[in-house]
Order: sequence, then C-alpha cells, then structure tokens
Amino acid sequence: MEFEPIELSENARVVLASRYLQRDERGAVVETPAELFARVARAVAEAERAWGLSDADIEALAQRFVELMAGSVFLPNSPTLMNAGRRLGMLSACFVLPVPDSIEGIFESVKLTAMIQKAGGGTGFAFDRLRPTGDRVASSGGQTSGPMSFWRVFSEATHAIQQGAFRRGANMGMMSLTHPDIVKFIRAKRDLSAFTNFNISIKVPDAFLADLRADRDAPHTVTNPRSGESYHIPRAVDPDAYALADLRPVAEGCDDCYTRGQLWDMIVQQAHATGEPGLCFIDRINADNPTPQLGRIEATNPCGEQPLLDFEACNLGSINLRRFVADGRFDFDAFGRIVALCVRLLDDVIEVNDYQVEPIRAMCHGNRKIGLGVMGLADALIALQLPYDSDEAVAFGQRIARSLREHAEQASHELAEQRGHFPNWPHSRWDSERHLPIRNAALTTVAPTGTISILAGCSGGIEPLFSLAFQRNVLGGQRLWEAHPDFLRVAREGGFYSDALLAHAAGRGTIQDRHEVPEAVRRLFVCAADVDPRWHVAMQAAFQEAIDGAISKTINLPAWAAVEQVDAVFQQAFDSGCKGVTVYRDRCRANQPMALVEATEEPAPSRICPNCQQGGPLPAGCARCPNCGATLCG
Repeated sequence: MEFEPIELSENARVVLASRYLQRDERGAVVETPAELFARVARAVAEAERAWGLSDADIEALAQRFVELMAGSVFLPNSPTLMNAGRRLGMLSACFVLPVPDSIEGIFESVKLTAMIQKAGGGTGFAFDRLRPTGDRVASSGGQTSGPMSFWRVFSEATHAIQQGAFRRGANMGMMSLTHPDIVKFIRAKRDLSAFTNFNISIKVPDAFLADLRADRDAPHTVTNPRSGESYHIPRAVDPDAYALADLRPVAEGCDDCYTRGQLWDMIVQQAHATGEPGLCFIDRINADNPTPQLGRIEATNPCGEQPLLDFEACNLGSINLRRFVADGRFDFDAFGRIVALCVRLLDDVIEVNDYQVEPIRAMCHGNRKIGLGVMGLADALIALQLPYDSDEAVAFGQRIARSLREHAEQASHELAEQRGHFPNWPHSRWDSERHLPIRNAALTTVAPTGTISILAGCSGGIEPLFSLAFQRNVLGGQRLWEAHPDFLRVAREGGFYSDALLAHAAGRGTIQDRHEVPEAVRRLFVCAADVDPRWHVAMQAAFQEAIDGAISKTINLPAWAAVEQVDAVFQQAFDSGCKGVTVYRDRCRANQPMALVEATEEPAPSRICPNCQQGGPLPAGCARCPNCGATLCG
C-alpha cells in the first residue's frame, strides 16, 4: 500500500501557521509545512547515529518519517512537531509530577510545571499525599490550609506561564475518594471560572464500588494520609470550607454523615452538570503497571490516557486508520508495517528529547515508555460501511487494538535485540511474567488527537463524528468550520444535498430526523449524540482490552440526558474493564472545543467552489475553499 502526500486542508494550514510553523523575530511565519515535516524527521532520525547508521542511512530514514507525516499516515504529538530541531527541544506531551506533603516539595513541583508548560507539555498531579485542611504542621505548630489552596498555586502558576507558551498545555488534578477533602474536590469546578486550566478526576478504588453495591447507606470513610486515622464526614459541614476538626472519628460513629451512595450521587450529579469530574479506576491502572517495583501509579496525563509514575513523561503519536482503507477493506498487513516504523520513530524521540530536568530524563530513559495510538476510527468505519454503534464496528475496533499491540510488541522486542531492553526491565512484568526482552516498558495508548487530527484531516481518536458540520474553537479564539467530506460526496452523488441540510446538521448535530436522507445513509453517518452511551463505552472497552495505557474517550450525551444515564455509564465503564471514564453532556458548558451553531446564530452558507466543484459552509465575502484551497469571493 503506497501513501502519497496529501493536500493539507485550509483548517490544517491555519492551525499549522498559528501553532507550529517557525516564525522570525517579528512574528512572521518563515517555515512551510513541508519544511516542518523535514525538520522533525531529520531531528528524530539523528538519534540513529548512536546505533551505527551512516549519513546516507539517516537521510533515507528521515525521508520515510517525512512520508508518514506528509501522507497523513502518522503524526507525533504536538510538542514534537513544535520543538524537534529547535531550541527548546522538549518533545513529550505527557508528564506526571509528584505533589509531596512539604512546602519545599510542592514548590519544586511548581517550578518543574512552569518549565514543562513553557515548552508545550501537559502535567498531571495527584493531591492525595497532602494532609487535609486543618491538620497540624509540626514545624510551625500551626494548621495546614489543605490541598485546595495548593492546587490553586499550581493553577495560577500554569495560567501565568501559558501566556507566552507555544501551546496551552493542560493539567490533570486527581484525588482519591478516600481523602478527607474529597467533598471540596468534587465540588471545586461547580464554578466553571475556577481551575479552568485543569481537568479533574476522582480516583475510585475497586473496594469502594464493591462496598457501594453492597450497602449504599453505610457512611463513607476517609483517611488522613499523614496519620492513617479514619473519619466520617458529617452532612452538617460547610461542603466548601470544612476542616479536619469538623470530621467525626470512625470510632465515634455518625448518625448523619455522608453515605457511600450520597458521595457517589454527588459525583454523578456534578459530572452531569459540567462534564467533570471524570473517574479514574486506579486499581485497574495499577494492575497493568509494567514496573510495580518502582512504585504505584497515582496520576495520569491531562486527558487521562497515559498513566505515569512520578517524574515520568511519555511521547505520543497516532496512526490515521482511514489511510488503510481501500476498496472497502482494511489493509492489516500495511498497518502492521507502519506500526513497526512508528515504534522506531517514537523510540528515537526518547533519545533526542530534552526533558528539561534530570529526574524526568532519568525516569524516561529508565522505562522508555511510548504511547502509539490511532485516530480516524470514525472515518475508517464509514469507509468500511460499518455504523459506529454496531457489533461489527466494536469487533473491528477490538481487532485494530489487538493488531496494534501485536505489531508494537514485536517491533519493540526487535529493537531490544538491537539496542538493549529498557534499563528497568529486570524485575518488571516484562521480565517476571512475560519473559520478553523489550525496548519500551509501555507501548500503546489512545490519545484524543484534537489538533493533530485536524492536521491529518481525519476524525479524532476513536470518537464517533461530533457532527457532519460544526465549528471548532481553537487557540486565539479562531472558529474553524468543518463539514465531513464523505458525507458531502455521498449527499451530492445521491442527489439529496442542500444548504438547508448542512445548516441543519450544523445546528442540531444530527441528520437522523431528515427523511430526505436515505435510511442507509442515516444509519452509517451517526454522530456522537446519535450513539447510545452504551455503544460509546463498548467501543472504549473494546480498545482498552489490548492497550497498555488508557483511552481518552468522551462518552457524549445529548443535552437532555438524565442524571441516571451518567450513573449507568460510570457503572458500565467499571464493569467492562475501562481504566477511566469521562462524560460530556452537550452544551453543559459554553465555549466547547467543538460546537454546534447556536440557535440564534445563522449558519454560514454553503457555496460550490468553481475550481473543484465541491462545497461547504463558508462565510460571506472572500474565503479559501476547504477542499482545494482556491480563493472564493462573492
């Protein structure tokens, strides 16, 4: 299967110019997309000099890397595209930093966060180690202000440093359900203007869900991480300002304390209202921790797909599944060959990466984790004539994940034979359980691919289509219109295309109520809100079964979804082996990254391009055709 370079869409060019292409001192773009791909490819391929490749061999390998990117077959994560071959040189997207229970340790992590965010990385934190609000501080004799106050320090530092960054790297804040400050944490983002640069997730132990199902009405128990003492939380406390002295020691009993069921319902209701918090099934994550001898995993990266140890980072990349579909079939042989090449590329990234600080460099070189995933699943399913919400589509997703794992493990094993296994391999699960020398402690993950899927011109990650026409809100407040090219083609060929149909899709996020569209077309072109939540979770679980890391997947709900549906999604995600779960009810927040047209806003009219004879939603006046780039005026 040959992969020729493809023409970048206008939206891809806009995003490249705003975030990725090099600029001179005056801010003018001085790099073309082709030069960007060459810059990244040469910088990464240079790692192979350590393994004996000649100049000619390195140039040939760099050209293969260029073909991956220019052909929209594979793209590495954004920091690699931004920084490879440039001064900053930090190429990883995902970091986890510890938040130790000391002033010195906390502010050391704040400093490292600033360095990472400046270079475009995202950071994850667990706030479990911090003693609860009102606990004693031995050194001063006073009382601690608690996790929430220190969380605000991280948020403010991140906000300040992001003003001059290439990319607004997000954060993940996590707290265990057993921490005494958990009620405050759950409620922290009721005000959507608070902690805007953080996603939040509750770490739910397996034992809690077992206890919840056994007895919802039993009081919920929390434990002080400093002393190990256990408490119940009285219902009478101020839920946003209580302290340790307000809690009731377990030994004293409590007639009116928060029960397991009440705490669970609080999480569910908050997720229904705002899309947060998500859930992290932390015991499931640690069951797959490849290096338990180095410690437990306590946090993930900002989108939840990459569980990492303290001071660990991971560089990601995603393969565009749509590029492997031809004549109604998926080329698994070509896919396997590309997986092997991408593992090699991502392993090379580890060598040329500037990790900014020594503890992170040491951990990353010790474990050599990479996160190879996929994007364009929805596009591939459409090309294969498989509705997203079908048993056949879920089975295809599972087969993709298993093929990805199989070929990635084989490629990493072959690299280990050539270059050596990852240094922490002895006593890892790869050694003690698999007996397989391997180059990378973890290999696969599924990232959201928000920006790189725009560059590749495909659907994001393993999500269904958001809508057949919608607008993206990107960095700097730009709005980018998108209309699905396969639907436009099918609609024109079928004779049912109209501006009104496209405007309807842009406003409603569905065409299921448009009966001029043939039933078979409606069945194939289902969008996120059309898909029953059970199918969303089923697809996530199908991939999770064979993925080393986790899955960034949003369980989309329509605006009118009931609270009970959120509860059902959370329960299904746990029962089906997912490592985490996030729900998002449409329009529960303003300024969504992908949004339908507001009811009061007139959809942009569709015009036919005289150059390529294709159309799409375009504003009045002059604009560039999103299909061929020709300038349209009128």
